[in-house]
Amino acid sequence: MNTSHHSSEQALWRPAIGLAFSMLVLCGGFYAAIVTGLGGMLFPSQATGSLVMVEGKAVGSALISQPFTAAAYFHGRPSSADNDPMATGGSNLAPSNPELRARVAEESALLANLYQVEKNQLPVDLLASSGSGVDPHITPAAAAIQVKRVAQARGLSTEQVTQLVAQYRESAQWGIFGQPRVNVLLLNLALDKNYPL
Repeated sequence: MNTSHHSSEQALWRPAIGLAFSMLVLCGGFYAAIVTGLGGMLFPSQATGSLVMVEGKAVGSALISQPFTAAAYFHGRPSSADNDPMATGGSNLAPSNPELRARVAEESALLANLYQVEKNQLPVDLLASSGSGVDPHITPAAAAIQVKRVAQARGLSTEQVTQLVAQYRESAQWGIFGQPRVNVLLLNLALDKNYPL
């Protein structure tokens, strides 16, 4: 056996293993700990999932939709993930898909009847799920069309509900990214706080 060849192989392997282990500790340990710690200090709410707290209890996240169905609450977008943050994703059904077309036709007929408008007047976000399937926002138009129903269910004037919607209207991110929107969970919590059932 050529011992010099064996020794030269060991001489090559040792620094490679040492470097791999060092990088694992440095990048997988120290770096992750530093970034996690900084994130928690600089963005405490976001680092813990943007939880929404009511009387010391978490009632949801400002980033995840919830299935509101009662007439006294604003309803969010349809969810192809059943509002489950562990199963996010769109339906992946093309606009030409018969299943999607049938669902939208049925839903648009129900909503048009409920809100007493033509089908083409319905905001698209009340009919189509988002790419993630758990988008907690709706457009101001989707909120506005629900104002009368919510006001009637709570015994309020449409002006009262409209004012609350306006308070919870969010602008585009930094004024340039995305569109104006309304967070359904935050709006519904404000309804319960200001006008309890």
